[in-house]
Amino acid sequence: MMHWIILPIVLPAFIAPFIVLAARYHIGIQRVISLAGVLAQVGIALGLFWQASDGTVTLYRLSDWAAPFGIVLVADRLSTLMVLLTAVLALFVLLYSIASHWDTRGRHFHALFQFQLMGIMGAFLTGDLFNLFVFFEVLLIASYGLMIHAGGTARLRAGTQYVLFNLLGSTLFLFALGAIYAETGTLNMADLAQRVQLISPDATVGIRVAAVLLLLVFAIKAALVPLHFWLPSSYAEAPAPVAALFAIMTKVGAYAIIRVFTLVFPPQLEATAGLHGLWLLPAALVSLAIGMIGVLAARHFDRLVAFSVIGSMGMVMVAISLFTPAGIAAALYYIVHSTLAAGVLFLIADLVRTGRDNLDLTPQPPMSGTNLTAGLFFVAAIAMAGLPPLSGFIGKLLILDAGFDSAYVAWIWAVVLGASLISVVGFARAGSILFWKSHGLEHAPDTAKPLAPPRLGYFAVGGLVSLIVAHTVFAGPAMEYTTAIAEQLFAPDGYMTTVLETPGKLSEPSEGGY
Repeated sequence: MMHWIILPIVLPAFIAPFIVLAARYHIGIQRVISLAGVLAQVGIALGLFWQASDGTVTLYRLSDWAAPFGIVLVADRLSTLMVLLTAVLALFVLLYSIASHWDTRGRHFHALFQFQLMGIMGAFLTGDLFNLFVFFEVLLIASYGLMIHAGGTARLRAGTQYVLFNLLGSTLFLFALGAIYAETGTLNMADLAQRVQLISPDATVGIRVAAVLLLLVFAIKAALVPLHFWLPSSYAEAPAPVAALFAIMTKVGAYAIIRVFTLVFPPQLEATAGLHGLWLLPAALVSLAIGMIGVLAARHFDRLVAFSVIGSMGMVMVAISLFTPAGIAAALYYIVHSTLAAGVLFLIADLVRTGRDNLDLTPQPPMSGTNLTAGLFFVAAIAMAGLPPLSGFIGKLLILDAGFDSAYVAWIWAVVLGASLISVVGFARAGSILFWKSHGLEHAPDTAKPLAPPRLGYFAVGGLVSLIVAHTVFAGPAMEYTTAIAEQLFAPDGYMTTVLETPGKLSEPSEGGY
């Protein structure tokens, strides 16, 4: 049994309390420890990614208790990809937080940052639905602390709204887990995948209700319409580095849908037949449209970026809702792209705020470092809007191609292309107001000179932009890898065999469960 799998969870779990107990009054020590921890996370994530790249599924049994009785962590191609994406994003976000001194504007930033990573990594690696719920709660607690970092009435109000919506999701999650356990007697995903198939067709009401509840919970996490109301204010009011890290948070919901509804409730399962396409695709298309209309209508730059996250999640969910290998592969390629692009845009929003005091989309005198900031925004806007030649364009082509076999191909193409046009106009409008129309305007004589954004901050933003470029240049190998992930997801026997080792023959389900 390889112990490296648990390190992405254990490492931040040890670093966070150490920072609170031993370095709470020494910001320099906090920064060094936190940065060293994230660098170690990147190294571990690369190792796990490399090990899983050949299709190997690796199992870790806590206390050496075998599944389904014990807690297990599972590293396969999908989970290690998400772990690596999280670690890389966290590294550049942390660098920006240090450069911009956001970590000094409130208490316990670095400890909360590490707890946040613990929750995200755990959600990606767990092989058990109950522990997915546990890690969701770790995410909720840490993210609330990060969201209200540095205080403020508007931030506190948005954080309260965020917590209330997610507590609703947590309640539904508990109801779903109770229903699933009552029907099957297990919450281990591999074991559950086998037991659900044994439920007779005339006794599927309970498990179907549980599947619907799970889909609602994951849709809340993914900010899918009409369960998206918490996101615009929450992300816009959160500190910029926190919002940039939250770019991966909605992907946790998308990951959970992919994992559960290809392993436990696959499309061919009679008990939940038709559930996936009943409302997931329409909700995804509406999310895409509303998100990009919000980009066009936004009056503040941070809110524009928040709505672009909703739109990008709509695009991801369009591909996922197809539940075909081509759709899942395209969705995973676009998940990597949209996570990096959203992170860049939130950090650019903070660069703009540093130079012009507010993020209102109104012509104002030029900020310090306008040219470099404008260049970074230009690249990020092209990526998020899906214009050639960057990865957003490639991702949209892949999603459109995957939609050819769908009965709703006309709707998919019309909404995706229409939303893309709207997003181009919205980002062009924002860029012209922020950077072009500022020329010729003079600062008032009694106003202070705008602050220059930190150089390390530009390095962090530039690092994420370079990853977007790399994701474009290596689109071929990246797509080959996401295709391999999709093939592994739709052939889960290797996953189940590894987790259960010798599954054996299951008994027939008795009335009321096992």
